[in-house]
Amino acid sequence: MWSKLALFVIKNRRILILLLAAMTVFMGWQARKVEMTYDFAQVVSPDDPDMVYFQQFKRTFGEDGNVFVLGMQDSSVYELGNFNELRTLTDTLGKVQGVSGVLSVTRLPRLEKDTATSTFKALPIFRRAPQSQVELDSLMRVVNAQEFYKGQLISPTTGATLLALTLDPKFLNSSKREGVMKEILSHAERFQQKTGIKMHYAGLPYVRATMTTKVAAEMKLFVGLTVVMMAITLFMFFRTWSAVVFPLLIVLVVVVWCVGTMVLMGYKINLLTGLIPSIIIVIGIPNCTYLLSRYHYDYRKSGNQVLAMARVVRKIGLVTLMNNTTTAIGFVVFCFTNIAILFQFGAVATINIFVAFAVSFIMMPIVFTYLPPPTPKQLQHLEAKPLTKLLEFFDYLVLERRQTVYIAAFVLIVLASFGVSKVRSVSYMVDDLPKDSSVNSDLKFFEQHFNGVMPLEMVVDTGKKKGILKLKNLEKIDRLEKFLRTQPELTTPVSIVTFLKASTQAFYNGNPEYYRLPDNSEKNYVLSYLARSQSANEGGSGQMMQKLLRSFTDSTGQRARISLKIADIGSHNLDTLLARKIQPEIKQIFNGTGMDVKLTGTTILFTKGNEYLIGMLKESLFIAFGLVGLVVLLLFRSIRAVFFTLLPNFFTLLLTGGIMGYFGIPLKPSTALIFSIALGIDGDNSIHLLAKFRQEMAINGQRVQAAISTTLSEAGTSMIYTSIVLFLGFSVFAFSEFGGTKALGLLMSASLLITNFSNLILLPALLVTFEHGKDETIDQSSIRHYDDEYHEEDDDFELNLNRMQVQPRNELS
Repeated sequence: MWSKLALFVIKNRRILILLLAAMTVFMGWQARKVEMTYDFAQVVSPDDPDMVYFQQFKRTFGEDGNVFVLGMQDSSVYELGNFNELRTLTDTLGKVQGVSGVLSVTRLPRLEKDTATSTFKALPIFRRAPQSQVELDSLMRVVNAQEFYKGQLISPTTGATLLALTLDPKFLNSSKREGVMKEILSHAERFQQKTGIKMHYAGLPYVRATMTTKVAAEMKLFVGLTVVMMAITLFMFFRTWSAVVFPLLIVLVVVVWCVGTMVLMGYKINLLTGLIPSIIIVIGIPNCTYLLSRYHYDYRKSGNQVLAMARVVRKIGLVTLMNNTTTAIGFVVFCFTNIAILFQFGAVATINIFVAFAVSFIMMPIVFTYLPPPTPKQLQHLEAKPLTKLLEFFDYLVLERRQTVYIAAFVLIVLASFGVSKVRSVSYMVDDLPKDSSVNSDLKFFEQHFNGVMPLEMVVDTGKKKGILKLKNLEKIDRLEKFLRTQPELTTPVSIVTFLKASTQAFYNGNPEYYRLPDNSEKNYVLSYLARSQSANEGGSGQMMQKLLRSFTDSTGQRARISLKIADIGSHNLDTLLARKIQPEIKQIFNGTGMDVKLTGTTILFTKGNEYLIGMLKESLFIAFGLVGLVVLLLFRSIRAVFFTLLPNFFTLLLTGGIMGYFGIPLKPSTALIFSIALGIDGDNSIHLLAKFRQEMAINGQRVQAAISTTLSEAGTSMIYTSIVLFLGFSVFAFSEFGGTKALGLLMSASLLITNFSNLILLPALLVTFEHGKDETIDQSSIRHYDDEYHEEDDDFELNLNRMQVQPRNELS
């Protein structure tokens, strides 16, 4: 088959290159439509009970993760000039398209009792801009008397102030969000310049917008860095610009296909899919490197460009396909999950790994049979003395010092096992952003002054319609809220209870001492005022109160929402807080009442999503081992070959896990996916070496040591070249601002270094020890493509070079 493919490619060079160019133009046209995704939270299965409940919660009470907060800590904000600037900023932000509401000190409403109509009216405290400092101070005393807002807009301990902007979900989950965020930040920046008051920003919309911007920027950065790194590497290997330009052109064509594939499949760029173009470049270059090295090797023997390239396609076509298949396994396992971001990452990467293989095997033979033949200087890399010396040293260790190799491997396994035991699974909402980023520093500001800004929701179900209005049920909720206020990680809760407390305070003319639930004698009066207030339309105050009540109770009055914010304390601490503190208190308060309390919200779903992802990635790793083993079994038809392939790769992954433990790199989605990818890439080398060894066993009459020596000297060269290319390629991810991406680069690079030990020393040592060569039939069909001398020269006439109308070069130039 591969002989026919070689004949077809070389014979139809012009047609194939034009067809490939046309298809690339089409994919490029599609690629221009690619968009960034603006939703990073959907990592839990849509069928998961907690996700189903969260979706029901949002339909009933609205979004919980659409608040963007701006904060400041400067007493000068309460000076007349700066305060009026803050009022102007608040009014301006309220007019920004995409902002559905602004809550600020300058816009605070308070409930006032109207005895004439027996209603409450929500009237602004600042009905006009203060005209003097005395007037401002007087109104601020009114603000500070509103117990409902304490801990919400003004920190009672530090005096820090914030503005809370509610964003329209239609803008929040679309490409319009970037424009909205830029406009908000530009207005805030102007306020900062005018007043000298430093502004801080937080909230999920801000975090997501920041991450989206960085993903787009890093995608371009990584593609650029990877191209530069690969160009330098290729030039060092081959010492000719043609060996640099055309392989890079090939992988850039694949990148265009990669982005076009995303568009055709209806996917958008996110934190994971944004890495695929760079990964494809890194994985695609070894295909070109391997083809070019073998082309140079065969050209040096034959002196004929077309014949040399045809032999290359025929001899290494199958093994390269198997290597790409093994690499693809590291990504295709993510398609077994029902998590959208993982499935998309795996599907796009898998498809384009095979696209890279196909494009390489079309363009490389075409380009390098059109170009002038390689010069003797360009062929010098085939005799690289440092590399030869290194491989001779490996050969010495394998044949003469196997006991030392095994002892070293055992020691490394023990050390790695201890390191793995230190790996902890923990993740944060802003986990991937650097610790010194403005997002993290601003988040610490809000955690210091307001205990946090990440959403946490609770829903109390009384089990009966209008059950939420029963005083005994309200008292239970109040008891829970008093407990929640004692937790330093949580903000002051807001609910129907706090609203009723504010109503009682208003009923007593704003006296802070009456900020409490109404007692039995007061309840009917307060509730009747509220009922009449909802039907009132004067000044829109009735609509405002109706909207507030609907935000915290469902239409039947059966369920109530408790809304609060939490610090980004990490998944481990969050689990401890919920399971060991909050849940036991809920059980104690509501046990035997028939009431049910559920915790939900974006923060909880995010944490559960990370745990779910890690669990799925662990399963994916086992699937990857199974698929790699199946590929090896099909290729070599030998259980022993499966053992020889998987054991060194298990060793590599164990050492990589040990590095994580020793360097304190936590297990989280971005680091857990490394193992499946590494297994796929590292498995290539094992298959490559094992196949070459099998072929040498057939040639050397089952003499194991002779076969190992030849295998290391010939296959070892391309394996080291491939490892160097992959190591340098993945190392560019270490420049990322995202912690997970940086860990991906560092751990993959470490894995690629380790695999040189496991596949070039440990695996050959195992083969020498356990492979006797006489008790197993060598399947010639599986290894035929590796044989340099196996094909007689007469076989080359099957290519029918004369029919190609290509003038062969019979001498080295």
